[in-house]
This record gives sequence, structure tokens and C-alpha cells, in this order.
Amino acid sequence: MLWFVGLGISGPDGIGLDTLKILKSADVVFFEIFTSPIPQSEMLKIKKMVKGEFKTAPRWMVEDGKAILKEAKKKNVVLVSYGDPYIATTHIELRTRAILEKIKTKTIHAASAITSLVGECGLHYYKLGKPVTMMNEKQSIPSVYYTIYQNLIAGSHTIIILEYNNDKKFFLEPKDALTNLLLVEKEQKRNVVDESSFAIVASRIGAKNQNIVAGKLSTLKKTNFGKPPHTIIVPGKMHFTEYDALKVLAKCLDEPFDNSSKIKKISDQMLQKYIPKARKALEEVTKQFKDDKSLQSVLENADLYLEDAEKFQSEGKEELAVLSIGYAEGLIDALRFSKGMDPWA
Repeated sequence: MLWFVGLGISGPDGIGLDTLKILKSADVVFFEIFTSPIPQSEMLKIKKMVKGEFKTAPRWMVEDGKAILKEAKKKNVVLVSYGDPYIATTHIELRTRAILEKIKTKTIHAASAITSLVGECGLHYYKLGKPVTMMNEKQSIPSVYYTIYQNLIAGSHTIIILEYNNDKKFFLEPKDALTNLLLVEKEQKRNVVDESSFAIVASRIGAKNQNIVAGKLSTLKKTNFGKPPHTIIVPGKMHFTEYDALKVLAKCLDEPFDNSSKIKKISDQMLQKYIPKARKALEEVTKQFKDDKSLQSVLENADLYLEDAEKFQSEGKEELAVLSIGYAEGLIDALRFSKGMDPWA
């Protein structure tokens, strides 16, 4: 038998009678220690509730799973974690393997800090977009940047989970995460975030010293958020009730505002650049070939493609607009190449 037990966001103090009964009756309790930092005092509280064998389970043990599954085939085993057990994908994978190996599984669900912090910040849960984890490795940060972009285009909020490494006692600081995003913006130049973007830093959700601070990135970079865990939220389009709640529930260092109001699709950014450029190039080409009747249809088609691009863009059909501008540029390039000209000089 293998139990997956969540402790919720209050730790030992929030344990219900059902959970307490399961812990006391277990032959072996594995306490998972890699998804959230665990104070030693709270771990000792859990250990005192256990009458059977008590073991800590680092990431490698849960990912490997063999030792846990071996015990669960013969004994009553419990895997305990903070929050909800299935927020971590490793736990879902372990449960799948247990079922395939004919091991009976049961679950005690509980609140997760990831889900709880949304309401604690006053935001609407259904307004969430895709969540994303930011690691310390620089190569992982562009994916976070583009997740924020995709969510903002949809008007959705982005939860950024910051890397926690129990083995190295490392937790990515919010200030470093925000600085990393601004560095990626300098490279990507898609106007997704800047110093004036608004964000929320939720710290130690569920603990007695819970703290929620919100403000512009330029302000938050100078703020001390205290001990981890921390999570960042980049809000999208906020309902007026979210504005009101956030200002009451969080310490707002700056007035909240809508980050999605200034975001533009990458295709729109391209079209704003390429349509005027193509128009100017077509004017130059037309001067060169205005007396050549055999090429008038080519010039007319290039102009029609540009008109299509502008029309499709106004209708929100950016893909068709980009395709049309590509056809127009192809015709313009062909004409300029025929004269030995650099098409886009």
C-alpha cells in the first residue's frame, strides 16, 4: 500500500485527523524534502507523529522510486509532502509506476502554496495562464520570458515558480529572477517586460510570517523579501475587483496596472516594421520601372499584396498579413535584383 499525503500550506499545525491516523498506522513514512524548504522544527513534529520508520526522501529517491515501491509491495508506506502531493510531477509518475506494479495507492489532497497564493494576492484563479519555473541557468530564462508573453497576449496572469535545490540549499532570489527577465528583454527586444512592468512577490504563503509585496520591477529589485520560499506573479488584465483586493491584501509599493495593455503580438511588431519598409521600397522600384509596361502587372501585384497585408492586420489575421508581406517583398526583390540593386539598402 502506498499513500500520497499532502500537508497543505500550514505544515504540521494543519494536519487533519485522517492524516494523523494514516501517519500513526504506517510501517514506513518517507518525508519528501525537495519541493519546498522544510524547517527542521516542523520535520521533527512530523517525526513524533510517526510510530513506524521515518525516512527523509530527497529528489533522487523519489525520482528513482525503487526503494519506495519495494517497501510499498509488502508494507503500509506513506509519502508525505508539503502542499498537494500531485503538484510535483515526480509524485504522479511514482503513483503511475505503483499502479502498474499492482501496488494499491490512496491520496490525501491538501492546499498547495502555488494554488493558494493566487487568492491570497486577491487575483481570480480562472485568470491564470500557463505557470512556469525559472531556473538559475541562463539558458532556461527565455522560455520564462516567452511564457509571460503568451499569457499577456491572452490577458492572463503568469505564476513564476523559483528554483529550489534542497541539496545545495539554494533558492533563486526574486530580485535575481526579475533582473534575469530584464536581461532577456535586452536580448529579445519584444517589449514583454521593462522596469515599469508590474509584478507581485508572494513569500512564505501559509506561514505566520507570510508576506506579499507588489510594485514595478524597478521598485521590487530594491526590496528585501526575507527568507524563502518566494513566488512571482506577473499579472495580465486585471478585473476591477482584483485591483481592489490586491491593494488591500498586498503591500503595493506602486499603483497596480494592466501589463497586457502594452503588449503586442510578435507578428504585429514585425508588420509595423516591414509594411512601411516595403511601401518605401515599392515606391523606389516603381520609379525605376514606371516606363516598362511589361512589368506593370508585377508592380500592381506587389501593391495589392501590401494592401492585403494591411487589411489582414486590421482584421487581426496576422498570419495572413505576414504571408502577404512576404509575397510583396519577393516581387520587389526580384525587380531590384534585375537592376543589380540591393533590395533593402
